[in-house]
Amino acid sequence: MTKQKQDLTPKKMHHTAKGVRHHGSFKIKIGEFLRWRLARKVLPPKVGYQTFNQTWFEPIDFSLSGDRVWWIGHSTTLIRLGGKMILTDPIFSKRASPSQLIGPKRRTPPALNIDQLPQIDFIVISHNHYDHLDYHSIRQLLVRFPHIVMMVPLGLKRTLLRWGAKCVNELDWWERVTVDGLSFSATPAIHWSNRGLLDVNKALWCGWMIQSNSDNQNQLTTVYFMGDTCYSSELKAIAQRFPSIDLALIPIGAYAPRWYMQSQHIDPKQAVQLYDELQCLSAVAIHWGAFELADESLDEPPELLSELREARTFHLVKIGGSLAINRINSRLK
Repeated sequence: MTKQKQDLTPKKMHHTAKGVRHHGSFKIKIGEFLRWRLARKVLPPKVGYQTFNQTWFEPIDFSLSGDRVWWIGHSTTLIRLGGKMILTDPIFSKRASPSQLIGPKRRTPPALNIDQLPQIDFIVISHNHYDHLDYHSIRQLLVRFPHIVMMVPLGLKRTLLRWGAKCVNELDWWERVTVDGLSFSATPAIHWSNRGLLDVNKALWCGWMIQSNSDNQNQLTTVYFMGDTCYSSELKAIAQRFPSIDLALIPIGAYAPRWYMQSQHIDPKQAVQLYDELQCLSAVAIHWGAFELADESLDEPPELLSELREARTFHLVKIGGSLAINRINSRLK
């Protein structure tokens, strides 16, 4: 295994004496949180949960060849790039919570179980919220793939080592590491982090730019895993550094009500806006359909995206579905 790390940024303005902070990041305000929770009423899908599951699920097919991404559910995707397999934010548990007895319940099952996965080479983590960094899933993955290479944002390496990981690369925004022919660059996101009450914003959050053939511009393939973010015009800087995004994995859910969620997550309209501003050649919608983390119904995000995307190659795939990563004519198969 070859490894090379590079820092691409001269200044780290998001670092503070108490942790990490961006001026646009979400700030916990107990009054606003209680106002949201006390008034919260989540509606079921219009067709009911069972029919919704049947509509948005298909058997996963690993016989398809070439560079490709499969949607496992929520923000968990499986990317095959340059002959390597990469899992993003793996969560296979029934709840996104520190306890499997309480907390947000999974409404749609993942496309497969951990014991059904093919050989996995890398795991990338965007941040430490429970719907993105799941202890039970990570532990099971490490048991099955003990030598898997992990990519995490600043502040999470110690946690993953404690959980049993053997190879953890911890990156700050704009840092890049190359391992076995794939380059992983941590990109800015406007979000926040915590696992409990005393560690708010002690660890960083990020998106990931994953590239094969990074030393050959004629064969370069770029996949962008956005992670969680709210909208900011500052994200346009990503397109300046990565002008050719062949496939973006863009979140579209957990956005209502806007008065509370707008500083945490983009909505479908902003997802389309970022698709345009980052000049994505194609995209797959993620971060919807599994957990009721906000007030919109599970079926609202895809409905809104269908209305907004027009002729853009911004795809809604089913859980278990996939998309070929093709620089010219990305299309569903």
